[in-house]
Amino acid sequence: MTVSNSLTTNAKNTWCLGCGNFAILNAIKAVLGVIIEEGFPREKIVIVSGIGCHAKIADYLNVNSFYSLHGRVVPVCEAIKLANPELKVIGFAGDGDTYGEGLEHLIFAAKRNIDINIVIHNNRVYGLTTGQYTPTSPLGFKGRSTPKGTTESPINPLELMMASHANFIARGYTHGIELLKKIFKEAIAYEGFSLVDILQVCVTFFNMYDYYNKRVYELKDHDPEDYAQAMEKIKEWDYNIDSKIPLGIVYKKKIIK
Repeated sequence: MTVSNSLTTNAKNTWCLGCGNFAILNAIKAVLGVIIEEGFPREKIVIVSGIGCHAKIADYLNVNSFYSLHGRVVPVCEAIKLANPELKVIGFAGDGDTYGEGLEHLIFAAKRNIDINIVIHNNRVYGLTTGQYTPTSPLGFKGRSTPKGTTESPINPLELMMASHANFIARGYTHGIELLKKIFKEAIAYEGFSLVDILQVCVTFFNMYDYYNKRVYELKDHDPEDYAQAMEKIKEWDYNIDSKIPLGIVYKKKIIK
């Protein structure tokens, strides 16, 4: 049995066909397989999930895991890392899960630069509860809780993370697994707080594939250590503007030892 195969569990996958969560699962599985092959002990990897469709990822990865409460992925990750600093702790959360109820935890984890990795499955909708709007849903979003369209503008979580002094900020997309793997590898290796916001499409309640496919592009000639450049790229698309959407490592503060 290879390392990558041994990361697979016997749990039946119940995500909808076409769900962006499959790409996230396959990308992180590949990266964890490489990390283990390079010599990092499997037993020192811990994943934490919250409440929502994303949380099932804990069932599908054969590593140590912890199901937390809604909005509480980040403090559980912090507690695990503080209790045993030798562990690699990766938290998986939804946009409603962490940009909503758990936002204060996210802000302070970034501010404190605790060495944890937070991956946001940002589908911009509450999929598990069948289609309510979240903090990143676009203005006018028509869902179960807003049949006439939401009157709220979405937050820009990457801008908020910059204001919170996060040292590693990246954006991925679930139509682009190679870039996702690259981002995950660098985020996990980073010695400090890292946030990876992933445009994870919910095909059932908010299918954004056509919208994203026309707008996303990978950052090439970009210096992630340049704060001004990072802010420029973050503000290029603020979840409401009809513009291009940059993908990749947007900001990565140089570690000075």
